Amino acid sequence: MSAFPRPESVTRESLIVLSTDSALVETLQILGHDHDIFTVGAESDLAAQLIAEHAGVAIIDAQSVTSPIERLTDRLKSQFPDLVLIVAGGIDDQSALAAQITGGTVYRFLHKPVSEQRVRLFVEAAWRRHGQEHAGFIEATGTLPVLQPQRAALPPALLVGGGAALGALALLAVWFALRKPEVTHPATPTAGASDASLANTARDEVLESLLARANKAFAAGAYVSPPEENAADLYAQARRRNANDPRAGDGLERVIDKLLSAAEQQLLAQHIDEAQKLTDQARAIKPDHVRVAFLTAEIGKERERAVLMQARQAAAGGNLEQAIAVLDGSKAGRSSLVAEARRELEQKKFDDRISEYLRKSADRTRRGQLIEPAQDNARFYIESARAIAPNDSNVKQAARQLGERLVTEARKSLTAGNADQADRWIQAANDTGVSRDDLNSLTREEQRVRTTAKADAMARLALLFNQRLTQGKVDDPAGDSARFYLAQLVQSDPTHPSTLLARQSFATRTLDEARGAVRKQDYAAARRWLAEAHDAGADEASIADVNRDIAGAQSAAKPGAPQVISAGSLQRTYYVAPSFPDAAATRGLTGWVDVQFTVKSDGTTTDVSIVGAEPVGIFEQSAMEAVRKWHYRPVVRNGQTVDQLARVRVRFALQ
Repeated sequence: MSAFPRPESVTRESLIVLSTDSALVETLQILGHDHDIFTVGAESDLAAQLIAEHAGVAIIDAQSVTSPIERLTDRLKSQFPDLVLIVAGGIDDQSALAAQITGGTVYRFLHKPVSEQRVRLFVEAAWRRHGQEHAGFIEATGTLPVLQPQRAALPPALLVGGGAALGALALLAVWFALRKPEVTHPATPTAGASDASLANTARDEVLESLLARANKAFAAGAYVSPPEENAADLYAQARRRNANDPRAGDGLERVIDKLLSAAEQQLLAQHIDEAQKLTDQARAIKPDHVRVAFLTAEIGKERERAVLMQARQAAAGGNLEQAIAVLDGSKAGRSSLVAEARRELEQKKFDDRISEYLRKSADRTRRGQLIEPAQDNARFYIESARAIAPNDSNVKQAARQLGERLVTEARKSLTAGNADQADRWIQAANDTGVSRDDLNSLTREEQRVRTTAKADAMARLALLFNQRLTQGKVDDPAGDSARFYLAQLVQSDPTHPSTLLARQSFATRTLDEARGAVRKQDYAAARRWLAEAHDAGADEASIADVNRDIAGAQSAAKPGAPQVISAGSLQRTYYVAPSFPDAAATRGLTGWVDVQFTVKSDGTTTDVSIVGAEPVGIFEQSAMEAVRKWHYRPVVRNGQTVDQLARVRVRFALQ
């Protein structure tokens, strides 16, 4: 499996697998390989095995890890810099490792369940990467070349940068071929789609027309042009027309997939500008799409690699001055680059060029351009100097100073309570080589800031909730009511003490509102408040009490109203079973409805009303529709048929 076989005199390197997944381990054992494979079942035994078996590549199964996977990979990379890491797991694990994958800490992510072909490709690519990094380390420790009148020797570190760039492109091709999730997008939903929302919604001809035009444009490859008649615009119009219809969203996802797939192919073909254009088109559709963010980072890396490749080619031809000019002037005009290169060829010596890089690095540091913009920041110029003089004391000192500045910026962000910005500085400091103690201290402080920020946010929401409840703004206005802020609390942390207390207060208040509505004889409002109380978690006994109050108030509201008898004491002559609501069946709900009605002198039913229900708002309509169709033997008093007020409990249970 190794693309770079070692001489027999060199210690044989091994592949270490941390996994309890027998299928993954067996797949690795089946593959032919030139490296020993050792399996570790527990995370606590991993470090010792890596050292004992001279590991070059490690596969970490996220399901077998007890600590957060992103922290484990960072720790392994810091302790074993030459180790090439592959992580196997699911979509959630990949999301947690997005920053490590983009930054190179994790070389590849292997989706489970694994296939033999994919495992083989990933492992072979990892050994190639390990061979390149190992070779680069050996070369980078050599002495700097001396310029000759005709041809200068290629600086070892620059050779490594260029070789790594070529290797990275080859591995990027394998990665792009394997990384896409195996998701099948249907062209259009069929007429028999099972989506309940589609089945229960009247056909919207405008929506269907938009979707048909969008599908036609997609099939024709008109993803983002011509204007207003392309797939992206038409799917977006369809989604605005009906946000609940999934077809428009699925269509936009397919457009994004097409654009990003094309961008990946352009990137592999070294057409960076075209790849950027396609990625920007996808970003315009969905700015926060995870593949857009990842591909943008890869394009940025490819631009940097392209600059390093140009410099390597110039240096390989013996023209170190031109190589430096390419690195130095990557954002400058072509004519000025030529003039600068000529001036340097005539006037500057090797040490002067290093000083120029360090001067620019210091200048960008003063401006606050520590890591941005790309190819014109302090870190970029220090890395450029490292490429040709990795052991220069001034370069090392500049790198240490940059690390200290990054740590300072991280602490400023933490002091300001900006944990996200602090995390960005911490990651940059880690890449620059800041000490592990400083990084650990910053990480702990970042976690503390995040915890404090969350507590402050919860306290603010709880305060707003209590204020609106006190002001009587229980559910209105929609965006600034007690109910609104309760929903925010539940979304932030449903088990937080502030959330639980707010739910209890809201349930109590809505029950009070329901009782007040009963006193006002506004029974519809009373039932609406009961539904709110039920959703907030009010106890069933309190809800039942208010339901009885409603029933009693409705009866008392009719002067001289006849006595209400149980419908069970009457003889029913015609029965229609109530229908079980689909929504209740889907959710597995059961319940009952108390219905009050009048049996007329001809045996039919009238004046049907609801006096109680559990749960509220689910079965009432079905119960009323059924009772209206029932017939009874008329009630006879004093030899005459009379109207009789009756009440019945209609139960709903799953068969």
